[in-house]
Amino acid sequence: MVHSGFNTKRWVEIALINFCVVALAGVTMRYKINFALPIVDQKYLMHGHSNFAFTGWVAVALMILMVRYLIRNNVETSYKKYNRILIAEVIASYAMFVSFIIQGYAFWSITFSTITILISYFFIFFYWRDLNKAADGGFSREWLKTALVLWSLSSLGAFMLAYLMAKHIMIQDLYFASVYFFMHFQYNGWFLFACFGIFFSYMHRLGLYRIAFLSRRLFIVMAITVVPTYFLSILWLRLPLTLHWIADISGILQLLVLVYFFKILSVIQKNETIKFNWSTRWLWRFASIAFVLKIILQMLSTIPYLSHFAFGFRPVVIGYLHLSFVGIISLFILGYINEFIHRFRGNVSGVGAIIFVSGFVVQEVILMLQGLEAMNVEPIKSANIILFYCAILMAGGLIWITSGIIRTQEHEELKSVH
Repeated sequence: MVHSGFNTKRWVEIALINFCVVALAGVTMRYKINFALPIVDQKYLMHGHSNFAFTGWVAVALMILMVRYLIRNNVETSYKKYNRILIAEVIASYAMFVSFIIQGYAFWSITFSTITILISYFFIFFYWRDLNKAADGGFSREWLKTALVLWSLSSLGAFMLAYLMAKHIMIQDLYFASVYFFMHFQYNGWFLFACFGIFFSYMHRLGLYRIAFLSRRLFIVMAITVVPTYFLSILWLRLPLTLHWIADISGILQLLVLVYFFKILSVIQKNETIKFNWSTRWLWRFASIAFVLKIILQMLSTIPYLSHFAFGFRPVVIGYLHLSFVGIISLFILGYINEFIHRFRGNVSGVGAIIFVSGFVVQEVILMLQGLEAMNVEPIKSANIILFYCAILMAGGLIWITSGIIRTQEHEELKSVH
């Protein structure tokens, strides 16, 4: 796992430590909701938590796995530049995180947020060039290239948001439209496309070549719908009727995603030669369930009443975002990390994973039940304290996983193989 100066395992450890920081920030926010903690500004911490989750955890983790894709495809390049990019990304992310906690959206936090975006441009530029040298296994190169394009596109929302904050322009519609633009092209664009690219490359490497056809079909549907489905996020604005129709059709068209997704799962399950580590199977099953739920919820948001319900109530919004961020992206990354860590006589702790996923599942149920209070459903009186305990479970599970991987030692006889 050390190749030309790039130590995959060491970088994975750093990414997981960053994920633990995200989780501990979540615990702190849930603590403050239930108990007094005057030293912490909840809004500032929330901004730091969410922004660091994007740049310090997922972006870093996906960049690491994408560099590993180049290594596995024997791409000849200087991998030291990726070390420098990742070092800069981690430093800027922590500086941004601290700045948000101290001052919220202000000069330094906006400055470091901008720096993380500029760093991403460097990665996109160099990675695109190196990606052209890779053999296209499992139609993965197109997935990864599209992920890079959507990553750069998402930054327009971040720049608009930073501009509104810096100029103190308090137009709520512009603010939320910018936020949802950034999140949509991160969650449904850069994150998802990168994960699918990495996944299909791995399937190809395991010898499942016939899955490339389904990969291409799935890619076409997702590529066609990724831009217009943004409008599903802003249906509460007074959009032209044409955009409403485009959003609705795209939301319904995404049901084709499920058709191809289930076909892909069926092909994998029927192939007896592919043996995943049991922790990976467990994590990826939950990630698959979360992905299916996300597509269904997106489709249901084409119904006006449900769209208002989905975007008008904070617990539902948080639940949906966590469904994508934790349920799909993070569980997939943890499962994929497990697939190459266990080959080095280590693994993602099954106990840690169970604790983490249990906290996540209960959290999602409670958040959705909180949202149902808007429909006159009897409120859960102890919801906030339960969510606090869920946050503790998730953080505890992550720390367990991370500490186990850090303790895993590389073995010299395996370094040259993987």
